[in-house]
Amino acid sequence: MTNVIVVIGAGSIGQAIARRVSAGKHIVLADLLQQNTDTAAKVLADAGFEVSTAIVDISSPLSIRSLVERAMCIGSITGVIHAAGVSPSQASPATILKVDLYGTAVVLEEFGNVITHGGAGVVIGSLSGHRLPALTPDEDRALAMTPANELLALPMLQLEQVTDPLRAYQISKRGNSLRVRAEAVRWGKRGARLNTISPGIIITPLAKDELAGPRGDGYRRMIEMCAVGRAGTPDEVGTVGALLMGQDGAFITGSDFLMDGGVTAAY
Repeated sequence: MTNVIVVIGAGSIGQAIARRVSAGKHIVLADLLQQNTDTAAKVLADAGFEVSTAIVDISSPLSIRSLVERAMCIGSITGVIHAAGVSPSQASPATILKVDLYGTAVVLEEFGNVITHGGAGVVIGSLSGHRLPALTPDEDRALAMTPANELLALPMLQLEQVTDPLRAYQISKRGNSLRVRAEAVRWGKRGARLNTISPGIIITPLAKDELAGPRGDGYRRMIEMCAVGRAGTPDEVGTVGALLMGQDGAFITGSDFLMDGGVTAAY
Protein backbone atom coordinates (compact mmCIF):
# COMPACT_ATOMS: atom_id res chain seq x y z
CA MET A 1 0.00 0.00 0.00
CA THR A 2 1.34 3.42 -0.95
CA ASN A 3 1.81 5.87 1.91
CA VAL A 4 0.58 9.37 1.09
CA ILE A 5 1.65 12.75 2.46
CA VAL A 6 -0.90 15.48 1.71
CA VAL A 7 0.53 19.01 1.52
CA ILE A 8 -2.07 21.78 1.50
CA GLY A 9 -0.45 25.02 0.41
CA ALA A 10 2.33 24.72 -2.15
CA GLY A 11 4.52 27.41 -0.61
CA SER A 12 8.06 27.11 0.66
CA ILE A 13 7.22 26.06 4.24
CA GLY A 14 5.00 23.19 3.15
CA GLN A 15 7.65 22.09 0.67
CA ALA A 16 10.41 22.28 3.28
CA ILE A 17 8.56 19.94 5.63
CA ALA A 18 7.53 17.62 2.81
CA ARG A 19 11.12 17.20 1.65
CA ARG A 20 12.08 15.91 5.09
CA VAL A 21 9.26 13.44 5.64
CA SER A 22 8.25 12.15 2.20
CA ALA A 23 11.10 9.93 0.98
CA GLY A 24 9.57 6.73 -0.37
CA LYS A 25 6.05 8.16 -0.08
CA HIS A 26 3.68 9.80 -2.53
CA ILE A 27 3.14 13.55 -2.10
CA VAL A 28 -0.25 14.97 -3.01
CA LEU A 29 0.44 18.68 -3.39
CA ALA A 30 -2.67 20.87 -3.23
CA ASP A 31 -3.14 24.59 -3.65
CA LEU A 32 -5.78 27.04 -4.81
CA LEU A 33 -3.71 27.99 -7.88
CA GLN A 34 -2.59 25.50 -10.52
CA GLN A 35 0.53 27.55 -11.24
CA ASN A 36 1.65 27.18 -7.61
CA THR A 37 1.16 23.42 -7.59
CA ASP A 38 2.87 22.94 -10.94
CA THR A 39 5.91 24.99 -9.93
CA ALA A 40 6.32 23.26 -6.56
CA ALA A 41 5.67 19.81 -8.01
CA LYS A 42 8.45 20.25 -10.56
CA VAL A 43 10.93 21.23 -7.83
CA LEU A 44 9.99 18.19 -5.73
CA ALA A 45 9.89 15.80 -8.69
CA ASP A 46 13.30 17.01 -9.86
CA ALA A 47 14.57 16.18 -6.37
CA GLY A 48 13.36 12.59 -6.69
CA PHE A 49 9.96 12.69 -4.98
CA GLU A 50 6.82 11.09 -6.37
CA VAL A 51 4.29 13.91 -6.66
CA SER A 52 0.79 14.50 -7.94
CA THR A 53 -1.13 17.75 -7.77
CA ALA A 54 -4.64 18.86 -6.91
CA ILE A 55 -6.56 22.11 -6.73
CA VAL A 56 -8.21 22.84 -3.39
CA ASP A 57 -10.15 25.73 -1.94
CA ILE A 58 -9.94 25.30 1.82
CA SER A 59 -12.89 27.61 2.37
CA SER A 60 -15.04 24.94 0.63
CA PRO A 61 -15.85 21.69 2.50
CA LEU A 62 -16.75 20.05 -0.81
CA SER A 63 -13.31 20.90 -2.21
CA ILE A 64 -11.57 19.54 0.89
CA ARG A 65 -13.58 16.30 0.76
CA SER A 66 -12.63 15.93 -2.89
CA LEU A 67 -8.97 16.26 -1.92
CA VAL A 68 -9.38 13.59 0.77
CA GLU A 69 -10.96 11.22 -1.74
CA ARG A 70 -8.24 11.89 -4.31
CA ALA A 71 -5.50 11.13 -1.78
CA MET A 72 -7.24 7.97 -0.57
CA CYS A 73 -7.43 6.68 -4.15
CA ILE A 74 -3.63 6.75 -4.19
CA GLY A 75 -3.01 5.08 -0.83
CA SER A 76 -3.08 5.43 2.95
CA ILE A 77 -2.87 8.98 4.27
CA THR A 78 0.00 8.89 6.75
CA GLY A 79 0.77 12.61 6.90
CA VAL A 80 -0.97 15.97 6.51
CA ILE A 81 0.94 19.25 6.23
CA HIS A 82 -1.49 22.16 6.34
CA ALA A 83 0.34 25.30 5.28
CA ALA A 84 -2.32 27.20 3.33
CA GLY A 85 -3.73 30.57 4.31
CA VAL A 86 -3.92 34.29 3.70
CA SER A 87 -2.29 37.17 5.57
CA PRO A 88 -3.64 40.49 6.88
CA SER A 89 -2.24 42.36 3.89
CA GLN A 90 -3.78 39.96 1.41
CA ALA A 91 -7.41 39.69 2.45
CA SER A 92 -10.40 41.12 4.30
CA PRO A 93 -11.41 40.03 7.82
CA ALA A 94 -14.22 37.92 6.35
CA THR A 95 -11.89 36.08 3.98
CA ILE A 96 -9.24 35.55 6.66
CA LEU A 97 -11.78 34.03 9.05
CA LYS A 98 -13.23 31.82 6.32
CA VAL A 99 -9.89 30.58 5.00
CA ASP A 100 -7.51 30.56 7.96
CA LEU A 101 -9.95 29.67 10.76
CA TYR A 102 -12.91 27.86 9.24
CA GLY A 103 -10.91 26.22 6.47
CA THR A 104 -8.39 24.81 8.92
CA ALA A 105 -11.19 23.42 11.11
CA VAL A 106 -12.70 21.62 8.12
CA VAL A 107 -9.30 20.25 7.04
CA LEU A 108 -8.70 18.80 10.50
CA GLU A 109 -12.17 17.31 10.74
CA GLU A 110 -12.06 15.69 7.31
CA PHE A 111 -8.50 14.35 7.45
CA GLY A 112 -9.00 13.32 11.07
CA ASN A 113 -11.65 10.90 9.81
CA VAL A 114 -9.18 9.05 7.58
CA ILE A 115 -5.65 9.53 8.94
CA THR A 116 -3.84 6.21 9.24
CA HIS A 117 -2.70 4.66 12.51
CA GLY A 118 0.80 5.98 13.17
CA GLY A 119 0.17 9.04 11.02
CA ALA A 120 0.82 12.65 11.93
CA GLY A 121 -0.24 16.14 10.96
CA VAL A 122 1.24 19.60 11.27
CA VAL A 123 -0.64 22.88 10.99
CA ILE A 124 1.32 26.07 10.27
CA GLY A 125 0.06 28.76 12.62
CA SER A 126 1.73 32.06 13.43
CA LEU A 127 3.27 34.06 16.23
CA SER A 128 0.21 36.32 15.70
CA GLY A 129 -1.81 33.78 17.63
CA HIS A 130 0.48 34.45 20.59
CA ARG A 131 0.17 38.25 20.22
CA LEU A 132 -3.59 38.17 20.81
CA PRO A 133 -4.53 39.03 24.41
CA ALA A 134 -6.00 36.21 26.48
CA LEU A 135 -9.52 35.15 25.63
CA THR A 136 -12.05 33.89 28.16
CA PRO A 137 -12.19 30.15 28.87
CA ASP A 138 -15.57 30.01 27.12
CA GLU A 139 -14.13 31.72 24.02
CA ASP A 140 -11.16 29.34 23.99
CA ARG A 141 -13.51 26.37 24.25
CA ALA A 142 -15.73 27.69 21.48
CA LEU A 143 -12.80 28.19 19.09
CA ALA A 144 -11.46 24.73 19.93
CA MET A 145 -14.58 22.62 19.89
CA THR A 146 -17.42 24.25 17.95
CA PRO A 147 -18.20 22.04 14.92
CA ALA A 148 -16.66 23.57 11.83
CA ASN A 149 -20.00 24.18 10.13
CA GLU A 150 -21.11 26.32 13.11
CA LEU A 151 -17.81 28.10 13.72
CA LEU A 152 -18.36 31.32 11.76
CA ALA A 153 -21.70 31.85 13.51
CA LEU A 154 -20.00 32.42 16.88
CA PRO A 155 -20.84 35.90 18.26
CA MET A 156 -17.15 36.68 18.81
CA LEU A 157 -16.46 36.19 15.08
CA GLN A 158 -19.14 38.48 13.67
CA LEU A 159 -17.74 41.17 11.39
CA GLU A 160 -19.01 44.02 13.55
CA GLN A 161 -16.74 42.55 16.25
CA VAL A 162 -13.77 41.76 13.99
CA THR A 163 -13.24 44.81 11.79
CA ASP A 164 -9.45 44.73 11.34
CA PRO A 165 -7.62 42.16 9.19
CA LEU A 166 -4.83 41.80 11.76
CA ARG A 167 -7.36 41.05 14.50
CA ALA A 168 -9.02 38.47 12.24
CA TYR A 169 -5.64 36.89 11.58
CA GLN A 170 -4.68 36.79 15.27
CA ILE A 171 -8.00 35.20 16.22
CA SER A 172 -7.67 32.69 13.39
CA LYS A 173 -4.17 31.64 14.40
CA ARG A 174 -5.12 31.41 18.08
CA GLY A 175 -8.10 29.36 16.96
CA ASN A 176 -5.85 27.08 14.91
CA SER A 177 -3.69 26.17 17.91
CA LEU A 178 -6.76 25.61 20.11
CA ARG A 179 -8.44 23.52 17.42
CA VAL A 180 -5.31 21.39 17.02
CA ARG A 181 -5.25 20.75 20.76
CA ALA A 182 -8.85 19.51 20.67
CA GLU A 183 -8.50 17.58 17.41
CA ALA A 184 -5.34 15.85 18.69
CA VAL A 185 -7.56 13.98 21.15
CA ARG A 186 -9.77 12.72 18.32
CA TRP A 187 -6.80 11.94 16.05
CA GLY A 188 -5.27 10.01 18.96
CA LYS A 189 -8.19 7.59 18.90
CA ARG A 190 -6.98 6.60 15.42
CA GLY A 191 -3.40 6.29 16.66
CA ALA A 192 -2.32 9.53 14.98
CA ARG A 193 -0.74 12.76 16.23
CA LEU A 194 -1.34 16.44 15.45
CA ASN A 195 0.61 19.59 16.32
CA THR A 196 0.92 23.27 15.41
CA ILE A 197 4.04 25.22 14.50
CA SER A 198 3.69 28.98 15.06
CA PRO A 199 6.53 30.64 13.11
CA GLY A 200 7.60 34.23 13.37
CA ILE A 201 8.79 36.09 10.31
CA ILE A 202 9.92 33.47 7.82
CA ILE A 203 11.13 34.73 4.46
CA THR A 204 8.46 33.51 2.05
CA PRO A 205 6.43 35.27 -0.64
CA LEU A 206 3.70 35.88 1.95
CA ALA A 207 6.19 37.50 4.35
CA LYS A 208 7.56 39.63 1.53
CA ASP A 209 4.01 40.86 0.87
CA GLU A 210 3.75 41.85 4.53
CA LEU A 211 7.18 43.53 4.56
CA ALA A 212 6.20 45.55 1.49
CA GLY A 213 2.73 46.33 2.81
CA PRO A 214 1.31 48.80 5.33
CA ARG A 215 2.63 46.76 8.28
CA GLY A 216 6.16 46.49 6.86
CA ASP A 217 7.73 48.86 9.40
CA GLY A 218 6.28 46.82 12.24
CA TYR A 219 7.66 43.62 10.77
CA ARG A 220 11.11 45.14 10.42
CA ARG A 221 10.98 46.30 14.05
CA MET A 222 10.15 42.76 15.13
CA ILE A 223 13.18 41.44 13.27
CA GLU A 224 15.42 44.09 14.85
CA MET A 225 14.15 43.56 18.40
CA CYS A 226 14.13 39.77 18.50
CA ALA A 227 16.85 37.82 20.28
CA VAL A 228 18.10 36.12 17.12
CA GLY A 229 18.18 39.41 15.20
CA ARG A 230 17.02 38.05 11.84
CA ALA A 231 14.12 36.49 10.02
CA GLY A 232 13.83 32.72 9.76
CA THR A 233 13.99 30.37 6.79
CA PRO A 234 11.51 27.74 5.58
CA ASP A 235 14.17 25.06 6.13
CA GLU A 236 14.29 25.89 9.84
CA VAL A 237 10.53 25.36 10.06
CA GLY A 238 11.02 22.17 8.05
CA THR A 239 13.37 20.81 10.70
CA VAL A 240 10.76 21.25 13.43
CA GLY A 241 8.06 19.82 11.17
CA ALA A 242 10.16 16.72 10.58
CA LEU A 243 10.57 16.23 14.34
CA LEU A 244 6.84 16.52 14.94
CA MET A 245 5.89 14.15 12.11
CA GLY A 246 8.61 11.57 12.70
CA GLN A 247 9.33 8.89 15.27
CA ASP A 248 11.55 11.21 17.30
CA GLY A 249 8.38 13.19 18.04
CA ALA A 250 6.21 10.19 18.84
CA PHE A 251 5.35 11.50 22.32
CA ILE A 252 4.37 14.99 21.09
CA THR A 253 0.76 15.75 20.20
CA GLY A 254 -1.72 18.55 20.82
CA SER A 255 1.13 21.05 21.16
CA ASP A 256 1.90 24.45 19.67
CA PHE A 257 5.57 25.16 18.94
CA LEU A 258 6.37 28.87 18.88
CA MET A 259 9.48 29.50 16.76
CA ASP A 260 9.82 33.24 16.26
CA GLY A 261 13.48 34.01 16.98
CA GLY A 262 12.48 35.47 20.33
CA VAL A 263 10.00 38.12 19.11
CA THR A 264 7.35 37.12 21.63
CA ALA A 265 9.97 36.97 24.38
CA ALA A 266 11.07 40.51 23.51
CA TYR A 267 7.51 41.77 23.73
